[in-house]
Amino acid sequence: MKKPIVFFDIDGTLLNDEKKIPDSTKKAVRLLQEQGIHTAIATGRVPNMFYWIQKELNIDSYVAMNGQYVVFEGKEIYSNPINPEMLQSLTTLTTNNGHALAYCSHLDYKVSKSNHPFIEAGFDSLMMPYPEVDEEYYKHLPIYQGHLYCNRKDAQLYFDQFPEFSFVKWDDNAYDILPKGASKAVGINKMLEILDINQEDSFAFGDGLNDLEMLTMVGTGVAMGNAVPEAKAAANVITTSSSNDGILNGLIQVGLLDKELVLI
Repeated sequence: MKKPIVFFDIDGTLLNDEKKIPDSTKKAVRLLQEQGIHTAIATGRVPNMFYWIQKELNIDSYVAMNGQYVVFEGKEIYSNPINPEMLQSLTTLTTNNGHALAYCSHLDYKVSKSNHPFIEAGFDSLMMPYPEVDEEYYKHLPIYQGHLYCNRKDAQLYFDQFPEFSFVKWDDNAYDILPKGASKAVGINKMLEILDINQEDSFAFGDGLNDLEMLTMVGTGVAMGNAVPEAKAAANVITTSSSNDGILNGLIQVGLLDKELVLI
């Protein structure tokens, strides 16, 4: 029998309220790896936003930018860049409307405006500095995901005008921009194919709206105690919060870790 695989979201899942990895999570991931269980990250973030997490947890496989870019054991296995002409149209419209974008490549991310309050608020929520500005970044590298920064009322304009995209809210005035049909679940399927692991032997932990497809697609979806109601409804199991040993408790709940072994 093949060993299972566990996918972990980052914000609100691997990271607690202080954007740190709890000691209990570090221990839980290490115990999985000692059993030969595969561990991977599944996130909306750009890879260079979570290198430090990979290093701390000894994880070299990931599904980044909500399934748009997938790496297994350090090697790219799937990528799905956005059409540059569509990005040009988005850029023109947001510029005309006084809104802003972020462009996410596999190497880095840039934003279209300086000193934009919604960009500042979004990156403050991640406890990260304001990104570099380059409104033509999409012309130089493949872009796998965008961010739209505007309020909910104005966002409807983009929902209506760009039906080719999905807009997934991740902060009060910030939305991930993805090709329609893209999700973490798509990227996870690519990794399951590489490993020849059955869907029922896959597990995923998450807390946000961008985790819904992932939580329902894997064999066992685990929602954090701090998850949005939609994620809890989509999951098979609900654990404690990311700041209250949620990863460790969830792995015990689904039978991947032995409670007695954890106490040693």
